[in-house]
Amino acid sequence: MAVPLFDSQTPLRPLRGRLLDAIATVVDAGTFILGPQLEAFEEEFAAHLRARHAIGVANGTEALTIALRALGAGPGDEVVVPSFSFYASAEAIPPTGATPVFCDVDPATFCVTADTVRAVLTPRTKAVIAVHLFGNVAPIADIEGLGVPVIEDAAQAAGSTAPGGRPGALGSSASLATFSFYPSKNLPAFGDAGAIATSDDALAERVRMLRFHGSHDKVTYEHVGYNSRLDEMQAAVLRILLPELEGWAGHRRQVAEWYAAEGLGELAALPVPTPGSRPAWHLYVVRHERPDELSAALAAVGIGSRGYYRRPIHRQPAMAHLGAGAGLPGTDEAARTHLALPIGAATTREQVAEVVAAVRDARLS
Repeated sequence: MAVPLFDSQTPLRPLRGRLLDAIATVVDAGTFILGPQLEAFEEEFAAHLRARHAIGVANGTEALTIALRALGAGPGDEVVVPSFSFYASAEAIPPTGATPVFCDVDPATFCVTADTVRAVLTPRTKAVIAVHLFGNVAPIADIEGLGVPVIEDAAQAAGSTAPGGRPGALGSSASLATFSFYPSKNLPAFGDAGAIATSDDALAERVRMLRFHGSHDKVTYEHVGYNSRLDEMQAAVLRILLPELEGWAGHRRQVAEWYAAEGLGELAALPVPTPGSRPAWHLYVVRHERPDELSAALAAVGIGSRGYYRRPIHRQPAMAHLGAGAGLPGTDEAARTHLALPIGAATTREQVAEVVAAVRDARLS
């Protein structure tokens, strides 16, 4: 049985008629930017997160840059960010004028901790970007306890929960969180799309201005901003899909339980949820001493898998000059050993059994 790493189409099939109707509504209305669909989605997504504000932007990367700008990050500042993450987590920092400073992760959870952040704090630290990697939930309250502003990078964590609530609203009332709705995400749009969440009215107002050229009214420009709006088409699609998120997230958790029940933990190290969290695994990432050989063996029998961050950000050519060096042992272990296995809102128990059988048959443990 072939098992794809992703199956983004099956969960959408029952919703096809409603999605087409939503798109037609936008076409018929003739309003495509900053219209009623976006306003409604922002209200609905904020209510889902239990945040006061959700502001739609063009994508998850610009969400991070705009959030940093809203906090006042600029030249001379440092922003702490994990090196074991998608490149955009760090790429979003230099456009503000600030400098990325890379911290380590716990290789069992793949997330930053208060200790890994504390190790790289300096008097120039303006903010910390705490990534909820693969859907696991970083310990936001612990990191805020260090006394620095924290931005939740929740691009991969829609649908996850933690004792303090949902990613996107785990920080203090004066914090920010960012989301990506890229088509492969837990809550997908039909193209690039993102959002910034906060419960701080002043930060929300600054974000709204920054996404719209630094202006309230396209007449007076108070900041050098961005052209970064979530358009009406994507907002309409997201409004149809948001009510499905809880069910999809629950299924992802079920798939993780199936992997454990099938004995995958005897063959590879399973991902470890952070204390009290219930991750909606965006990616189901195990650790194995020979991950690339295992991936090749799985591919030979039609099963998708992938190593995502073999070269962490601090070793990427564009970031290597920042000099993180060899001081990130958890990152190096995670980068060397991780492998993503199939998971999704439509993954079946039979597919999970097939994957685990193929891992066992590879005889690499």
